[in-house]
Amino acid sequence: MTKKYFGTDGIRGRVGESPITPDFVMRLGYAAGKVLTQVSSNLAKGAHPAVLIGKDTRISGYMLEAALEAGLSAAGVDVLLTGPMPTPAVAYLTRALRAQAGIVISASHNPYYDNGIKFFSSAGAKLGDAIEHAIEAELAQSMQVMESAQLGKAKRIDDAAGRYVEFCKSTFPSSMDLRGLKIVLDCAHGATYHVAPNVFHELGAEVIAIGNKPDGLNINEQVGSTHPQALQKAVLAGKADLGIAFDGDGDRVMMVDSLGRLLDGDQLLYIIASGLHKNGQLQGGVVGTLMTNLALEHALEKLSIPFARAKVGDRYVLELLNEKGWLLGGENSGHILTLDKHSSGDAIIAALQVLHALILSGQTLSDLGAKLSLYPQVLINVSTANKINLDEHAPIQAAVKSAEQALAGSGRVLLRASGTEAKIRVMVEGQDAGLVQKLAEAIAAAVKLAAA
Repeated sequence: MTKKYFGTDGIRGRVGESPITPDFVMRLGYAAGKVLTQVSSNLAKGAHPAVLIGKDTRISGYMLEAALEAGLSAAGVDVLLTGPMPTPAVAYLTRALRAQAGIVISASHNPYYDNGIKFFSSAGAKLGDAIEHAIEAELAQSMQVMESAQLGKAKRIDDAAGRYVEFCKSTFPSSMDLRGLKIVLDCAHGATYHVAPNVFHELGAEVIAIGNKPDGLNINEQVGSTHPQALQKAVLAGKADLGIAFDGDGDRVMMVDSLGRLLDGDQLLYIIASGLHKNGQLQGGVVGTLMTNLALEHALEKLSIPFARAKVGDRYVLELLNEKGWLLGGENSGHILTLDKHSSGDAIIAALQVLHALILSGQTLSDLGAKLSLYPQVLINVSTANKINLDEHAPIQAAVKSAEQALAGSGRVLLRASGTEAKIRVMVEGQDAGLVQKLAEAIAAAVKLAAA
């Protein structure tokens, strides 16, 4: 059975358009509630399953939260409401409050007019395919509202933010603090706005917060990890030691050094991995994705740290980490997983692990960032009206082979179909920027001819 609604990162869309409508979301809540009731075998007799709901700061969250609450209650499920809360906070609180599932209402780094629904299991991990298939199947059935006495109840968790702040702080060594560091935090006018400043301030840092005034319409608007220019300017203007940018739901992180230079997820992953390796604390190797810069792979190889690539998406990074029994992985977009700290990618916790490495090294973020120079990487998206079999199309494969020969082992070529758009993504990277650009354009031209 193919899933109609669930993608690799939950259900997403533009608010008011299918599937992100109040009617659908209410039915989704009901369907999820029915399935969770069926699979919750450890409940006491007569007890209702409980589902925790968090959201980011976009205005549509109020409407969708109410719709989910109604659907879950109709299925006889109790609802725990946290209000605005980072996605990884919902993963943590689902575990901490022993809920049967957690739901996040968020479209992450997307504009305010988009929204989405993401589910977590009772263990704080993304739902497995079997449960998602079961929810999809239940969506096709009509709603049969429980008798009044069996309806679920709703309760607001007033101390949710404080619980999560303490959890984040607990992942940083109690023998360390951040005193003496001046840090700019860009909260993207998103879900971290009321928790991230407290975490870093309570650990001793002098904090300058920007992007911390959400109004429902400004989430990710020219701020946050997808628009780091605001952070770069603020770090330089404030003469800060470093800056940290989160995305709208708090699971992606980028950092800026005191000179205003941006460090992406690959560079931050290297800082964490090399620091753990130096101190004998790295368990196994590091997982990246097909888009991870080749420079990171080469740098880890020099340290004799194993490296493996997963498909693009933090879900696949997590799957490969679990398969190998490793703890550290991530994407260049800033999704970083540290499984000894949290079951989910967490931007605040990832930033704290970078600061841990910084303090242990006695160096600045500028010093550590300079240890990994990323190779030039060119990405060209080619629109396609027709499906193309990339592996069997001779002209495209000839262009790829020619590029690989030109790179002579010092670079990498990747072609992949987009999972969300009718596009072929052409990526070439290597140490010679001019050559990389030329080769990417040649392959893209072959793809365009095939798509014509």
